[in-house]
Amino acid sequence: MPNKILIVDDDAEIRKVISIYLENEGFEIYKAENGQEALKIIEENEVDLVLLDIMMPGMNGLEVCMKIRENNVMPIIFLSAKSEDMDKIQGLTSGADDYITKPFSAMELIARIKSNLRRYKKYTAAAHVRKNVIEIGNLTINTDSRQVSIGNKEARLTPKEFDILELLARNKGIVFSIEKIYERVWGEEFYKSDGTVMVHITKIREKIEEDPKKPIYIKTVWGVGYKI
Repeated sequence: MPNKILIVDDDAEIRKVISIYLENEGFEIYKAENGQEALKIIEENEVDLVLLDIMMPGMNGLEVCMKIRENNVMPIIFLSAKSEDMDKIQGLTSGADDYITKPFSAMELIARIKSNLRRYKKYTAAAHVRKNVIEIGNLTINTDSRQVSIGNKEARLTPKEFDILELLARNKGIVFSIEKIYERVWGEEFYKSDGTVMVHITKIREKIEEDPKKPIYIKTVWGVGYKI
């Protein structure tokens, strides 16, 4: 699948020329002539890298960059006719990853894009690993392999037991009522208390707690529910 590049520049000729360069390299291109249009494209599409002009009417590139950074981590490369060090520093401190001064060569632009994409892919791969392994004290939960271990010892949980533990672990410190646990894990509306959730909590404690009667991981918040 080709990487998707968003070109944001109020100059139609620049958008056209850069598009030709990048399409010849196999990239998929989105184009925007202003900041508002760029933000809409990012909201509605998967974008891997943004080429962003600084000097634009209305919302300038620095403002657009900061707005993108509120919810996105893809590389942003500024394109600017300003070459002073302070301009570059201002651009990078607003959240950009790189800064290219106009005029630039096609070879330099492509090299910078590929370099930033390589770093981004390494970052997202590492983030994926971190996201899918939850560690709390000696408790390790791998949500990809659905394995749980205490220290070096594996704890064998049933699918529902694992789902309950993952729910609580991903929301460490948050108290979940029996009703909320049931609705999130079983995917059904809770209508009566038949002890199902409490039985599962007891079983999980027996498998992960050194002393199930004095749990250190799954705590009971009396009258409210359970939390990690």
